[in-house]
Amino acid sequence: MDITAVTFDYKTDVVSQKQFDEHMKLYKGYVDKTNEISHKLVEQPDLANANAVYSSYRALKTGESFALDGVILHELYFQNMVVESDSLGKIGQNTLKAMNKYWGSVNNWMAAFVATALSARGWCMCVYEQRTQTCRNLATDSHDDGLVCGAYPLIVLDMYEHAYFIDYGTNKASYIHRFLERLPWEVIEDRVSAVVH
Repeated sequence: MDITAVTFDYKTDVVSQKQFDEHMKLYKGYVDKTNEISHKLVEQPDLANANAVYSSYRALKTGESFALDGVILHELYFQNMVVESDSLGKIGQNTLKAMNKYWGSVNNWMAAFVATALSARGWCMCVYEQRTQTCRNLATDSHDDGLVCGAYPLIVLDMYEHAYFIDYGTNKASYIHRFLERLPWEVIEDRVSAVVH
């Protein structure tokens, strides 16, 4: 039942080693809390007193989605950033086709993604949304607030200040642009190829 933190080696020039190491500590904290909540839901769920206003069961269930989404989104983010890649700047065929279809061009997608990231307090994601069968850029204010059910993440950028503040201070735009310059397009191409038709 327990999940294990994925090990990501520092292989990026988007952020410094210090910024990366501090961020990894936060990610591992989400893994630990997910496991702690999972154990409590099995060992002491207090089902009889469940209540939508407040109950220990409600606290566990809302904490569960926040912590687990924190794990998943961080893993997707680190995969978008921490790779040794020969494909930097080389957008895959399926990704290019999707961006042209849904935004008209890669440049249009990028402008919309940057604006979405600047609008986000928590996460910026390019997703394939399965209900409408469209690609969209989404902004969320927290791990579990603003996510669209059935949305498959293609590109994930952490916009919480803890992700960039040591290196970029208040200059979010520089962080966003550096992230986009260093995207490992083969990772994105694998995700796009899995779901976008």
